[in-house]
Amino acid sequence: MLTLLFLVLFFGLLAAGMPIFLVLGMCAGILYIATGQPLIGAAQMVINKLNSTTLMALPLFVMAAAFMRSGGVAKALVDVATAWLGGIRGSLGLVTVVACTLFAAICGSSVATALAMGTILVPAMIERGYPRSFALGVVGASGTIGIVVPPSLALILYGIVAEQSVPRLFLAGVLPGLLQAAAFAAWVLYDARRRNFPVEPSLPMAERLRVTARAVPALAVPLVVTVGIYGGVVTVTEAAALSAAVALLVSLIFYRGFHWTQTLKVITDGIRSAATIMLIVATALAFGHWMTESGIPNQLVTFVVNHGFSTWQFLLIINGLLLVLGCFLEVTATLLLVLPILAPALKPLGVDPVHFSIIFTHNMEIGLVHPPVGLNLFVLATISSAPIGEVIRGILPFLILLLIVLGIITYVPILTLWLPNAVFG
Repeated sequence: MLTLLFLVLFFGLLAAGMPIFLVLGMCAGILYIATGQPLIGAAQMVINKLNSTTLMALPLFVMAAAFMRSGGVAKALVDVATAWLGGIRGSLGLVTVVACTLFAAICGSSVATALAMGTILVPAMIERGYPRSFALGVVGASGTIGIVVPPSLALILYGIVAEQSVPRLFLAGVLPGLLQAAAFAAWVLYDARRRNFPVEPSLPMAERLRVTARAVPALAVPLVVTVGIYGGVVTVTEAAALSAAVALLVSLIFYRGFHWTQTLKVITDGIRSAATIMLIVATALAFGHWMTESGIPNQLVTFVVNHGFSTWQFLLIINGLLLVLGCFLEVTATLLLVLPILAPALKPLGVDPVHFSIIFTHNMEIGLVHPPVGLNLFVLATISSAPIGEVIRGILPFLILLLIVLGIITYVPILTLWLPNAVFG
């Protein structure tokens, strides 16, 4: 009965257009009252959970992304990819995949990647004679890499909710992210030959080295994060603070994407984005606490065991569920809504939580470009003034590739687990 009450409330409030943090907060409050649990206990639990040094990394990485997005870093990465990929048919498409992968590794946000790269690369490809639908599709799909490669904001949240090591989760996302980028690059090369896309001029070696040297400061941010965390020098939160500081210095000193007098405005934009995420986190924590106390995760485990589902069948069902939810909810909401139910069920069913983190986040990637409400679709439609149907047509081949990669990630766990096991044992 309570489950039915929650579903009616949740989808009814969403359909009414209410912000997701209010939907989660109201649902949690009503469920607490309906079961006689004190709201003061829920409030205290939320405050305790938010008082987390790991959680502090999230707004700091968001701030770093805001600096990089406004600071001219995206153009430097596009220039270096163009310099080394010239002479290949369809090279601007390859540049998009490479530049999005690099930028995603810096900012950790798929929507920010699609926005920054789409602003630069979509007009450039259209000007060079690429179909607009292709340009929108490759930028939108490549932007999703940001959610799985470190430093991923979604993986930080997953680590907090599922109580897993964030550095281990970051490493787990490296090979799947590279596999996804390779799949996109292969499709771009095939489509370029099939549709006779233009060939960009090949630059002399001296010019390539000059452009590469200019892009070195942009790569300082992922270097700080990677070396700092895995060298044991800093924690994830300290690495996030360093990445924000380095991103600000790189943007002001090297690329001058904004004047120092505009710094406060950029910080304000970053704080607004971080505050939105933190509001969703707070209300979702309250809902997740109720869900755990209700015994629903244990009921899920009992149901799966009693019906004889094997691990592969369980993962297939969960993938289907997450793909459906991804059509209607954004990444943070889906993660914080579903993970408290699934996390306690993983080990009893023989699923490694680290492996499942990449299955989960890859499903969320697909949700970002999955009709009808993928966020990347609307970002690209907005910056290009293209109808949403044209964006969807361009994204479809990449959506199929994402589903194939999802199958590989789900049923070949060594792809996800080899690197974190090699580093951490």
